[in-house]
Amino acid sequence: MHPSAVRRALLALAVGGFAIGTGEFVMMGLLPQVAGDLSVSIPRAGELISAYALGVVVGAPLLTAASVRDRRKTVLLVLMGWFAAGNLLSALAPSFGLVLLARFATGLPHGAFFGAGAVVAGSLVDRSRSNSAMAVMFAGLTVANIVGVPATTVLGQHTSWRVVYAVVGLIAALAVAAVALAVPADAAPVEQASLRGELRAFAKPEVWLVLGVAMLGGGGLFATFSYIAPMMTNLAHYADSSMTWLLALFGLGMTVGNLAGARLSDRFPAQTLLLSLAAEIAVAVAFLAADHNRFTAAAAIFLFPAAALAGLPTLQGRIIALAGGAPNLAAASIQAAFNIANSLGAYLGGVAISAGFGYGSPNAVAAMLVTIGFTLALIAVRVERRRADAGPARLDADARERIPA
Repeated sequence: MHPSAVRRALLALAVGGFAIGTGEFVMMGLLPQVAGDLSVSIPRAGELISAYALGVVVGAPLLTAASVRDRRKTVLLVLMGWFAAGNLLSALAPSFGLVLLARFATGLPHGAFFGAGAVVAGSLVDRSRSNSAMAVMFAGLTVANIVGVPATTVLGQHTSWRVVYAVVGLIAALAVAAVALAVPADAAPVEQASLRGELRAFAKPEVWLVLGVAMLGGGGLFATFSYIAPMMTNLAHYADSSMTWLLALFGLGMTVGNLAGARLSDRFPAQTLLLSLAAEIAVAVAFLAADHNRFTAAAAIFLFPAAALAGLPTLQGRIIALAGGAPNLAAASIQAAFNIANSLGAYLGGVAISAGFGYGSPNAVAAMLVTIGFTLALIAVRVERRRADAGPARLDADARERIPA
């Protein structure tokens, strides 16, 4: 493919990531408006976030398994069209119960889209640059937190949260058009794909180690991110109006970490992942002391997601490599792991606050979760190296067995 055609295809995938990122995270800034409009409490309205995350966890494996034999471009178009429709239904649903159902349904295609998109992005370039290509698609998700989420939060505060989800649906419809025009029909051929082959990848312990690292590393990020608003307003004494640019700063950190991690992971995957996790632990610990000062808190808001997202390209690339010729389900499972992380981190951070440890305590929870993830990553790297070292010896033994006595 011509480089300009590759760039257009990756940009089309990034538009889809932008739509999904905006739709997923904007609810956090609009909970009071949603709760008031639907006549429920704010904690009850928070169930809409959990419903979406549950949809991602359920939909990632099921929709990927159901579409494993279909063309990747067709799968991308159907899933993004589904996402667009789900957001429009969210905007129109008249009752809390129906909005809850709509948010669950909207989350279903999320993981499968990113799984198929990652496989397509990696197939468009040489293998040595596959992590960077996948990072371009995920850049849409991170840029959504710089531009999409703050902008739509302001829009929702001045109009209605329903207008916001209608706009997200329109952005998703634009992503459908972009994928239709820019992604090649023969991207990531799946002629040999089968559900049995896709499931076979999960027999490898290394796959589960990667998913564990993703879940715990992501859990640390979401433990803090879920409570960033009360943390900043109550401890750093920022005004409520400052949350717009603080969220944009958080998104900027995600983008910088993702793109920097992609460049490093193509050459030094294991080192990049371990450095990312170690930096995440260090920032989480430092945040405990930094959350009472406006300047240091703002710095931590940027550095925390930068550290966390730097490891994502390595995790996505590694799980696709481990799956071999059947990468679709494995790639989608990373998204399920991150949404389990979303629920796990938010829950444990809330437990710490409810126990009376204060609004800064989710940072301690984050440090503990990521430390466990770092330990799993060390084990994963050691397992990989042992297998690599055993490879030549195993080949020599096989050769000796074939030599006649």
